[in-house]
Parts: sequence; structure tokens; C-alpha cells
Amino acid sequence: MKDADTQELSFDDWDELKFPRKTTQGFDEVVERAISRRGFLGGVVAFGSGAAVMGTGMLKGTTAMAGQSSRFAFDQIPIQTDGTVHVPDGYSWDVLVRWGDPLFSDAPAFDPANGVPVAGSDRVFAENTDGMHLFTVGNKQILAVNNEYANRKTNLPNNAEGVPASADDVLIFQNLQGVTIMEVAEGNDGWSVVIDSPYNRRITHNTPMTLDGPAAGHDLLKTEADATGTASLGTMNNCGSGPTPWGTYLTCEENFNGYFGATGDMPTDETTAAGFERYGVGPDGWGYDYHKWDARFDVSQNPNEPHRVGYVVEIDPTNPDATPVKHTALGRIKHENAACALAPDGRVVVYMGDDERGEFMYKWLSREVYVPGGDTSTLLSDGQLYAAKFNDDMTGEWVALTPDATGMDEAHIAIFTRIAASAVGATTMDRPEWVAVNPTAVEAYCCLTNNKNRGVQPNAGGDDTSANGPNPREANNFGQIVRWRPHGDNHASNTFDWDLYVMAGNPKAQEGPYKGSSNVNEGNLFNSPDGMAIDSTGLMWIQTDGDDSNEGEFEGMGNNQMLAGDPVTGEIRRFLTGPKGSEVTGLTWSADRRTMFVGIQHPGATFPDGEEVLPRSSIVVVKRDDNALVG
Repeated sequence: MKDADTQELSFDDWDELKFPRKTTQGFDEVVERAISRRGFLGGVVAFGSGAAVMGTGMLKGTTAMAGQSSRFAFDQIPIQTDGTVHVPDGYSWDVLVRWGDPLFSDAPAFDPANGVPVAGSDRVFAENTDGMHLFTVGNKQILAVNNEYANRKTNLPNNAEGVPASADDVLIFQNLQGVTIMEVAEGNDGWSVVIDSPYNRRITHNTPMTLDGPAAGHDLLKTEADATGTASLGTMNNCGSGPTPWGTYLTCEENFNGYFGATGDMPTDETTAAGFERYGVGPDGWGYDYHKWDARFDVSQNPNEPHRVGYVVEIDPTNPDATPVKHTALGRIKHENAACALAPDGRVVVYMGDDERGEFMYKWLSREVYVPGGDTSTLLSDGQLYAAKFNDDMTGEWVALTPDATGMDEAHIAIFTRIAASAVGATTMDRPEWVAVNPTAVEAYCCLTNNKNRGVQPNAGGDDTSANGPNPREANNFGQIVRWRPHGDNHASNTFDWDLYVMAGNPKAQEGPYKGSSNVNEGNLFNSPDGMAIDSTGLMWIQTDGDDSNEGEFEGMGNNQMLAGDPVTGEIRRFLTGPKGSEVTGLTWSADRRTMFVGIQHPGATFPDGEEVLPRSSIVVVKRDDNALVG
């Protein structure tokens, strides 16, 4: 995820500046081989449903669309470059909640020029909304929302460059990140937050957590604050999310490394130092300066503290007293989101991406089966973690990360999952971000956002990043979406077939593979697919976090946006555009499916309140004017 406010560099660029990659690779015409062999530019490969069967041919996108009527209930909107939200004719939008809006009646008032004070900063809706999901409890609707990171200059507007000058400044940052859980309701004046609801709570960088799974209790997780290695404080850089079949919320810790630094010497223990190198933990951090004011984040004093973050965290949104659980069994990576599915025998599958250039995709498979109403406490702590390997013949396999396969014990696999995946030769990917499981077909999708290093230099572990099947373009600034169908229509299967649903590109400004696949045209241009959800009808909603300059190779793409895609025909239409400078991220629906909740992160200018006020990350609600179903 990109931080448009705190620094000019993206998180990945910052990491690469501090941890330069080792060598340069030759490209060797791999892009041309990959594309010509499989004909990606000819259109979308379909798995069935009235289209060509995998392995028997390719579909021209236009041919597929001509054979079926469109399923979209809206006309595509044009690109925008202004500072507000746009939706199609027949739809309307409004703001549900903004950074600094109260969750409780005792919360401090938001100051349009100064933001929120430290006292009560954990009593308001927090910063940079990201993944979210709405839960229904009786007649109540509970919205769980990730608050990914802090905009330093916005959240500390009176500090030079937003640099903390005190422990209180750091505490503001810590309180404005994590997760917000709040009751929402629709009344005569639209949707609003239910102030003082007993379900409302903030989960911050200092909230007590429990650690479970194979790494719990390991020496590498023991700290001065917790000698048992089974507890932790806080969840951070919460990016994507996902609901479980049993009604809990999975929030995902992504770019955790940038919160740590060192006031003294970096650790020299070989295992810890190698892990810091692979995950990008260095002496300076990203400018949050936690380590200068809070010793917990100073790795020269507490070298194990970074080992306690980078996990999938399970939260019960229906029980404000429940302690969140960090599931080490699901691996420690820069988790983008966690998408659950059930195998035919009831075992739980969780698909995950590691959002960094050249990292990997993962799957978790529980040993026990999910029984509605039964005990779910060990479903995400006892099972097998896999990494994905994509073959050139458009098949793939999930390779088990076992001690025999990796040469590592189970605890080290959980803590240094990237190293384990490198050991089994998993396929390096172009920033695997959100994964979505199709509820109407046994298939799943992953947004491969972009990768300027593809075919140029290795990943942080030195793994080869030459162009490969699902990542066929060198210096890929546009991104693509990979789709896979598990063999036997069983998400528990270790093998699958795959194709590319779309390769973003620009037929107006580019040639060859950079034009994109045939379902990309001058009317629906976009780059950097990031967030993704598939609704109950099987339509795919794609959210972008890319270059919004609208210039050069990105001409005709405008601001970041949300598009709808039809998995059967390949058709893609633009539905919503965000304000200039923002990322569109996070999507869920009301219980009656008549309202869509959409996140607007790090907006530029002064969205949504107008001139001469601080910009505020927000959640907007979108409805049809006739109050029909949305998605």
C-alpha cells in the first residue's frame, strides 16, 4: 500500500533503499516466450460456464462478450481527475464516517486544522481505512474496519514533516492505527455510526493480544514484556481482511517492519539478522520514530519484538471483551488479506498474498473440519501452510512448508515464512495483494498489483524474478489478476489450473504486452489492481492503488477507481472513481445488500470537507436511487 502523505517513496521503495537487492538479472526475452506460448493478449482464458474449457483453447474477449448479455446494472463512468467521488447515473454516495469522527460521546471534537488530541485519540474513527467487513448480530449491523497507517504530516500538522517530538506524538500515531469496530445503522437521514454502542471499540498498537500456533512460546517471541512468548501488544499496518465462516474477522498485518528502529547496535544473532534482512527491519524505520520514544520498538533493546507482528489476527466483533488472537500457523509475511473457503469435507482453507515485489502466495489448510456451532478455537492453529508454484503449462501446485521440505522446524517456518517459501522454490509474484474466492464457482483470484523489478533484479531473498507464467512482463507497472481453479473442484487440493483474468495496460500509449489483455480498452483503463471482492452474484469488484498522474503510460486512467468484472465473459466496467491522491480500498455490503461500503484512503486536497481543512480518510456508502440491490 502506498503512503501518499508521509513520504514520497512507497513502502517497497523505502525498503529497497534501505536493503538494496543483490544483483541484476537479464531478461532473456522471457516475456515474449510466455505470452506467445499461451496467447494471453488474445483474450481471457475461461474455465467453463459456456466458454472454452481450460486447455482446449483461448477466448477472444470480444467473442465471449458478444455471446452473452451484460450482467451489469449500470453504465460505465468516465475517468476523473478531481477531488471527489463519482458513481454512475442512478446511484448516489454519501460519507458514513471520517477519520476523527466520534465512536463515543466522550470523544474529543475533531479540529479541522489540528486533527485530534492525544487524549481520546483512541475513542474516534481512526486513520486510513482499508479492509472491512459487515457482520450481523441479531438486528444489529457491526462494521469491522482496518486502519492501516498514519499520515504523519496530517496527523501531526504542527510538527515539521510530521516527525514525533514526544511520546505523546507517538501515542497519537499508535492510537490512530489498528482496527475500528463500530455499530452502524440506516435511518431516515441515511447511514450513521451508532455512538456509544456496546459493540464500539478501538484495537490499537497497544491492545493486548494472544499468540497461538507453532511459534507461540518460542524463544524468538519472548520479550521483556512477555517472558512466555505467548502474548503480544497491538496489531499494526492492518491492510486487507476477511471474514471466517464462523463469524469472526481476520485482519492482516502487512508492512510492520517500518515501525521499528534502533537507538544502538542492530542485533548480530545470525537467525535474527537474516530475518531482519529478509523482512526489511532496519535502524531507521519509516519516520514514525517509535523506537526513539517507546523502547518496545527499539530493536537494539528488544530484538524479538518484530517477531511478534506480521500475522493474521482473529477478532470477534460480537464480543468487545474477547482478546484478539495472532495465528502464527498462517505464517509471518506482509499479509495483504485472508480469503476463506471451505473444502467439501469441511476443512478450512485460507488464501493469502505477501505484498512485496517478488514474494509469494500462500494457502492454509486446517486439519480439523468446521462444524457450525462447534469449537473453532484451533481451526487456524492446527493445519498445514503451503506456498504456490505456478508451472508454464498453466497448472500449479501448493507446496507444503514442512520441516523436511524446508530444513526448518515448525516454529521457524511460522516466524520466517518467506525463507521457508524460498527454500521450496515457490513462484515469485508481482506483489500478490487481495485474494477473492468466488462464491458461485470453485475458483479464486489474486490481484498482482505491479512489479517494476520483474526481470530486473531478485527479491529480498535473492530469488529469481525472471518473467514467468502468471507474471509475464518485465518492469511491470500495470499489474494483472491471476485466477486458479483447484483440481477436483476442491479447495483442499494440492494442484490447480490457472490463467490470467486480465492484464492491465494501456492500448493508447503502449505496444506489445503492455497494451494489456483484450478485455482492456480505452474506455476502462486502469493500473495496479489491489483490493478485490466477489459479491453473492459472482461479479468481481476491483479496486486500484496505482499511478493517478493521468500522464505518459498512465494517460487515460485518471484517479484510482473501482471497477466491476464479469468472471464469465471477461467484461470490465468502471463503477466508481476516488478523489485525486487517494486509494480506493475496502468493500463490504449491508445485510440487505442495498448499500455498498467503500473505503477512501489517504485522499489528497481536502476531501471530504472542503477547503482549508485537513484531508480525512473516509468510508462512503453507495446506494441505488431506486433502493434496489447493489452488487
